[in-house]
Amino acid sequence: MNAFFVTLREGLEAALIVSIVLAYLMRISASRDALRAVWAGTAAAVAVSIATGAVLFFTVGELEGRSEEIFEGIAMFVAVAFLTWMVFWMRRQAAGMRQSLEVRVRDALVAGSTIGIAGLVFFAVVREGWETALFLFAITETGSPVATAVGSVLGLVGAVLLGVAFYRGSRRLNLRHFFAVTGILLIVFAAGLLAHGVHEFQEAGLLPMTVEHVWDTNSVINEDSRGGN
Repeated sequence: MNAFFVTLREGLEAALIVSIVLAYLMRISASRDALRAVWAGTAAAVAVSIATGAVLFFTVGELEGRSEEIFEGIAMFVAVAFLTWMVFWMRRQAAGMRQSLEVRVRDALVAGSTIGIAGLVFFAVVREGWETALFLFAITETGSPVATAVGSVLGLVGAVLLGVAFYRGSRRLNLRHFFAVTGILLIVFAAGLLAHGVHEFQEAGLLPMTVEHVWDTNSVINEDSRGGN
């Protein structure tokens, strides 16, 4: 479930960026080269994100014992920081995101640079991809790899479908409510990652074993159940 919400949220942010840029280019009847630049930037960002995820997973696979615990703990703390920052950043930027992107695309077109458009899309999408790779790594270390993979795929499919609906101008998409609800869920998820990160540092001897649980939800839902994970 965590993987689903993370990839749905991150995937939708990336899909919105691509949709806004494409819709603007279509509205001003931009050249095909400009449209191809959007897809080239998107494809490059996806490829780099996948490569980053592969390096992250294979790197930690070579670690053992205390080194692995420290690495996993650091990764979880970083994921918590990014998740929290992302939720509050989106609350501030969502309203002006369309206008900001359109201005930057217009500036690139005025400069006659399709590379500028590709670069704009690339850096915007790859940021979401890197965050997703980090979050999925942290989720995999705290739950089932199979459940993480299935949830990730379903979340990405949902994000693409919502992105297409947004591109076609669907008025049924209340993005403000969507980001508000998923933001709350992600904050709860971040708290769980923080607890796992503290546990990894305790196992590595970097933090004292002062309490057994930093984040204990067993009274509400068993942490070993599918929902608890």
